[in-house]
Amino acid sequence: MADDPLLTVPEVAARLRLKPETVRRWLRSGRLAGISLGSDHAGWRVRESSLAAFLEPKQLELPKDEPKKLAA
Repeated sequence: MADDPLLTVPEVAARLRLKPETVRRWLRSGRLAGISLGSDHAGWRVRESSLAAFLEPKQLELPKDEPKKLAA
């Protein structure tokens, strides 16, 4: 996977314009896939492909047999 670079938490945070602690929270909770290097000092790494997959819009479709409900 030489063509799938590993990104640091600050690099991911910069790309998303978020604070690094937000990215760390997502990593700890499993919301964002990453690799823990075993200590707080070593931190986390995120594959660029994992970040791309995380950013893909989720396609939500209504079931075809249920009518759409309008908000009151």
